[in-house]
Amino acid sequence: MLNFTRTAPMGWNSWDCWGAAVTEDTVKKNADFIAQNLKQYGWEYVVVDIQWYEPTAENHEYHPFAELSMDGHSRLIPAENRFPSSADGKGFTALADYIHSLGLKFGIHIMRGIPRQAVHRNTTIADSDKTARMIAKTDSICKWNTDMYGVDTTKDGAKAYYDSIFKLYAEWGVDFIKCDDIARELPECEEELKMISEAVNNCGREMVLSLSPGPAPLEKAEFFKQVSNMWRITDDFWDKWELLYGMFERAEKWSVHTGAGHWPDADMLPVGAILQDYGPDGKTKFTEEEQKTMITLWSIFRSPLFIGGDLTKCDDITLKLLTNSKILAMHRNSRDSHQVWRREINGVEHILWKANNIDGGIYVAIFNVGEADSKIEINLRDLEIPAGQSCTELWSGLKAPINEKISVRLAPHGAKVFKLINN
Repeated sequence: MLNFTRTAPMGWNSWDCWGAAVTEDTVKKNADFIAQNLKQYGWEYVVVDIQWYEPTAENHEYHPFAELSMDGHSRLIPAENRFPSSADGKGFTALADYIHSLGLKFGIHIMRGIPRQAVHRNTTIADSDKTARMIAKTDSICKWNTDMYGVDTTKDGAKAYYDSIFKLYAEWGVDFIKCDDIARELPECEEELKMISEAVNNCGREMVLSLSPGPAPLEKAEFFKQVSNMWRITDDFWDKWELLYGMFERAEKWSVHTGAGHWPDADMLPVGAILQDYGPDGKTKFTEEEQKTMITLWSIFRSPLFIGGDLTKCDDITLKLLTNSKILAMHRNSRDSHQVWRREINGVEHILWKANNIDGGIYVAIFNVGEADSKIEINLRDLEIPAGQSCTELWSGLKAPINEKISVRLAPHGAKVFKLINN
């Protein structure tokens, strides 16, 4: 059944660093790091991204019409050469058990639909007298990956197919499903998404259902809330300032739709070592200030937080960014988050967000999205906050009483966030 997530999910995903080619050993090593260093801060999901069923996957590029690992009932299974513990029909059971033994939760990526390979071979569907060819919607094809055909939900056997794959995932011990090629394909894939959501609800195990890729259509927000836990509001997010700058507008539009059980998703955090071919150190191209801006926006907006980097190469700066307990408390406890204003001050563009804290007090985040240093004053009266507040800046931990104004210095692309409590 869909897991009613009271706070936005937090975890790690293999895509940014390994693309389609992650291995069992790599997943375990990153899970070990999370268990030892991040679990106590709320990071809990370990997600194997796309192509875990392709033996020849090498990087972020897909192999068109590659031979896939599949059982006799049209269901994709892990490639044994990359996930050795899946041998003898065990699937992801052993890897999931390992993740669970660390006190973490296990997730996988899937593509919408049924394997083209199953359709071409006309393989059977579990607990049904129908076959793959009978339920395939062959004109429903992903634009960027050749693995699947869509499923025709009007055909007998379609429900049995989706029920069978989620029953299998439940048997493996899967806690999180990232379903791809669907979030931005509405309304064309609306009935298929309903069937997927129903299959999750009927599988006998709690799972988070995450939808990709974005941008999801804003007009379908209420539908997404009914059928899933989180959905992408953007295409793949990488370490480029223009993408981070553009996220402010997306977050403003989607902020009214965040809440327990349903989370607009700003995509993964490209922090630390995020690609093996990024040069001598493989580090993110975001500056430290830009990373703080990203994590501040994601946290006050309450997006899901998923790390994209290789945690085995995590440096002190990245670890501090991911373990700031005050920022992560804001991620859990902020409510009614919204953009207050966006304006140019002394020739530099600034953006101000505000949120209530369920434990009392107010969060105020100020962003310099311009190209020059800035010094500004934020009048509490403009925020409808009474004078005489105690104030803590969450990144630095510095505390100071304030009367009517907060004076802020910001570097280009930088952010500060304050927790205000009435004295």
